[in-house]
Amino acid sequence: MKKDTLLKGTLILAAAALVARALGIFQRVPLDYLMGEVGNGYFAVANNLYLLLLVVATAGIPSAISKMVSERYALGRVDEARQVYRAALLFGAIAGLVITLGMWFLAPVIAGPILNEPDAAAAIQAIAPSLLLFPIIAMMRGYFQGRQFMTAGGVSQIIEQILRVFAAVAIAYAVYLSNPLNNKGMASGAALGSVFGSIGAFVVMLYYARKLKARDKFEPKLKRDTSRTLGLRTIYRELFQFSIPIVMTAITVQLLYTLDTTMVKSLTRGYFEPETINHWWAVLGMNAQSIAGIPVILAVALSQSIIPVISSAHATGDRERVGRQASLAVRIALYSAMPIVLLLGIGAYSVNGLIFENAKGSAIVAMLTLGTLFQVGMMVTNSILLGIGEPKKATMHAVTGVLIKIVLSFLLAPFFGVYGIVGATTVCFIWALSFNILSLKKRSQFKLIGNRWSAFLTTTVVVAAALAFVEWAVLAICNGLPHKLAFFLSCSVMGGVLLVLYPFLLVFLRVVSAEEIATYPRPVRRLLAPFMKLRSRSTAV
Repeated sequence: MKKDTLLKGTLILAAAALVARALGIFQRVPLDYLMGEVGNGYFAVANNLYLLLLVVATAGIPSAISKMVSERYALGRVDEARQVYRAALLFGAIAGLVITLGMWFLAPVIAGPILNEPDAAAAIQAIAPSLLLFPIIAMMRGYFQGRQFMTAGGVSQIIEQILRVFAAVAIAYAVYLSNPLNNKGMASGAALGSVFGSIGAFVVMLYYARKLKARDKFEPKLKRDTSRTLGLRTIYRELFQFSIPIVMTAITVQLLYTLDTTMVKSLTRGYFEPETINHWWAVLGMNAQSIAGIPVILAVALSQSIIPVISSAHATGDRERVGRQASLAVRIALYSAMPIVLLLGIGAYSVNGLIFENAKGSAIVAMLTLGTLFQVGMMVTNSILLGIGEPKKATMHAVTGVLIKIVLSFLLAPFFGVYGIVGATTVCFIWALSFNILSLKKRSQFKLIGNRWSAFLTTTVVVAAALAFVEWAVLAICNGLPHKLAFFLSCSVMGGVLLVLYPFLLVFLRVVSAEEIATYPRPVRRLLAPFMKLRSRSTAV
């Protein structure tokens, strides 16, 4: 087991997250065919609530562990790092038990008086037992990230998703065979799949924990004269000092998604037809939030891998390295997220129609997906602020953004329905990102892309226009073909155009420089090499 660099660690976590997201969509596609809109709504509510409570159960401690462990290893305080890990595991075990019991017994209250969907209680209760192990798994992943070993978390995430997806589909299909109209039972069976995923992930983390323990026995002993014995009170005080602000920022996205799915019904009832509201509710929870989760995959990976790197540099006072790594992380997030956001947002009609049963609600998918670019920036800058010891700033920006979102949702939903709610969510992301960037500029040598903004915006507009034209042209040419085939051809051509046009414009308009490209991973350098040669020839001419 070797330590991973920022780029390597990011690629490992991004690859794992990509596989996990693909499997997650694979799960929702057959469920979309099996269940009606009501059943999809039950499952979406249970899944969103589970993800929200998972963040609360871990209380941001995995990120705090990563920071505390990386700092202590950088300073040679190995024994302290191990004490922190043991204390975190204890907290994870207790939190898992408490949050599981709470979710189980409060499910009827959440589903009934709050959501006005009493039958959703069964799905919430079915997913609750998976929270027994996930807090412990999260603590283990945080420790491995602090040691800069990202592979363990990546592999466990993939195994978790494989078991969860296949178990969910299999159980839901079994219920469907017995009663095709039992939406309540199918939603509960699909939710139960998360329990199998948690067991698989825990077994994988135990395997890697044993490997790391064996490796440490053969490593040269680090200086431990600066270590001291830490009591649980001391450890938890430091953990929560970091983790409470972290949870307020980490919970933002899932909180917003959960608010969106609940507000659709509560804020639009009486202003729109019940059939329209149910349609919005199902599309937002199943289609839009699934597709919108794809562009943030790399951001999640960057957010996890940047913390130990920034924390280590900050602990040793290396301000130049902090600024360089922070700027690199945000540029990677921006350059990599933009083409995916454009493909899924501009081409939402084809993507939505290809993945799901039909292209219903594509406008909702497009609107939510295009706003994820700001979500990506918010997530990465949140982690950088944590790494330099400023989590309270990120917390304040996120909390104020959520409050603004809630107010705007109440104001806009009666007039614009789900579109007003989704628009308010995007405003929250923009607010938090803007103030995060201002804070970073004040506290570090942070620099994004300088005077290359006009070139980058030109690239974005040209690519967006090209994708819109390609989708319209392909669907017009394929009129009369089966819908799935037409959508597949449209997505394929758009992907091909994007793969050539976007990197070409990045290089030709000098958004990225030759010096910057030299620091990228080898696969990325190979992708950009032909365009660099083309630019050199055009410059020579």
